Amino acid sequence: MKVEFNNLYTHFIFTTLHRLPLIGENSRDRIEKYITGIVNNRNCKMYAIYANPEHIHFLVSRSPSICEEMLATEIATISNQFINENKLSIGNFQWQNSCSAFSISKRDVDKVCKYILDQKEHHHKQTFAEEYEILLKFYQETILKK
Repeated sequence: MKVEFNNLYTHFIFTTLHRLPLIGENSRDRIEKYITGIVNNRNCKMYAIYANPEHIHFLVSRSPSICEEMLATEIATISNQFINENKLSIGNFQWQNSCSAFSISKRDVDKVCKYILDQKEHHHKQTFAEEYEILLKFYQETILKK
């Protein structure tokens, strides 16, 4: 059955292998644009993206024809190859073999976009490990409240 309308928002977090700071500020913009292109080519829409040295956040409106796992796998595989071929990382670049994907309601899209775009400022106050622990607790508590 063809889905004529969808409202599927997903906040992804990818981390570099061993959480090494492999994404430099000089290549951040190019990596973000390339990943945005991958998303758009899968009939999805990128709302916000920010690449930190050891992890990346992005929020997409996902096409119903592709599941989170397939989209994440394609983005990781294709961007990994692009980053290495264009020498956009110090040494060999690789994403971890797993990522996080959080479902977002339409009413939270603006809030999550702001959170993603404020990553540079946010990480002056909090490490990625601290941030990730808070996110996991938030989403686990939200699930348990239902």
